[in-house]
Amino acid sequence: MSRRSHGSGSVYQRESDGLWIGTLEAGWTTRGTRRRLTVSAKTKREALQKLRDKERAIARTGMPTETTSARATVKSWADEWLPIQETKLAPSSYNSTRSAITKWIIPTIGHVKLEAVAPPHARAVHTAMFNANLKPTSVIRAHNTLVKLLKDAITEGGHHVPEAIFKTSAPEANKSQRDALPFTDALKVLQASAQDPHASRWVAALLQALRPAEARGLTWSHVNFEEDYLDISWQLKPLNYKVARDRSSGFRTPRNFECQHLVDAYHLVRPKTDDGNRKIPLVPWMKAALLQWRDTQGHSPYDLVWSRDDGRPLTDKEDVKAWKALLASAELPEYDLYEARHTAATLLRAAGVDDETIIAIMGHASILSTKAYLHTDIDRARSALLKVAKTLQLEA
Repeated sequence: MSRRSHGSGSVYQRESDGLWIGTLEAGWTTRGTRRRLTVSAKTKREALQKLRDKERAIARTGMPTETTSARATVKSWADEWLPIQETKLAPSSYNSTRSAITKWIIPTIGHVKLEAVAPPHARAVHTAMFNANLKPTSVIRAHNTLVKLLKDAITEGGHHVPEAIFKTSAPEANKSQRDALPFTDALKVLQASAQDPHASRWVAALLQALRPAEARGLTWSHVNFEEDYLDISWQLKPLNYKVARDRSSGFRTPRNFECQHLVDAYHLVRPKTDDGNRKIPLVPWMKAALLQWRDTQGHSPYDLVWSRDDGRPLTDKEDVKAWKALLASAELPEYDLYEARHTAATLLRAAGVDDETIIAIMGHASILSTKAYLHTDIDRARSALLKVAKTLQLEA
């Protein structure tokens, strides 16, 4: 057995099985003995490449901890990593992350050693999900989760992961099938909603650009009738129990997660990003509709603007069902509820509203949250919404 030095490491061929072994001096162990990191490969060239990859990883993230095992697999690291994410991620993000890990990544490549992960393994996850008829958006989400998992294996776990895996492309996303309602159909929805006591709910989507969860989480305390604006600071979301179906176990939330418990699993939670926090001016028609609704609505013990008849939070299914019933009464096709929100952006643009104001109203990036310019921006947004209301024949 001959050993040849290459840089700070060396490679040799093991006689027992013919594998090429690369070793790298890594200082001293806590017991005072020499510490060496090793890689193995079927060819000398591959062993040298793995050795160089490990040297680069050490230069980038530092020496792995003494407890780091070369036998660590995708599954063993994921088992450590998921509990950490539970303390960091918002509940909805954690749920999608856990689903990607437990349903697709571990069953497909969980057995693979971290030091051997390669682009074909990422593509294997893609293929498994596509074979199950999942949408590209779900596959892309799982791909991004895998990349995050492996990057953290380096930076937090001290493991070696080949760089090639991070150069693997995610699948291409399909073009979104969601579109804005045509102007004539938007007008039909509003005409049909005139007979609906929840009319203001649909104008909140078509004109005020509220997301469904924002509308379901809007409370009367955040409707300012004196200064005529909606304060969009919360969304209605169900949170998972720490132990499934065990209400006494509490709810699974990350540290410093801001939420208000209403009933059962339902909470008011902050928008996903700060951009979602915004103030949207009330046009006169919307203000009148809300005042009328407030006078006729049954009391909601949770102060919700739109709720079930008993005042409890609306579920997503109930909200969508009511929207579909409205479309049916207007003899229109089944538009997605989110397409009502898309309509708001299209109507604003058609009315000649500038992009910055559209962005602020939609909540993609909030210029309204800047207190120094709050009055100016609300006036500009109010003017924009009045243009749309006039176009939709909601204002004289």
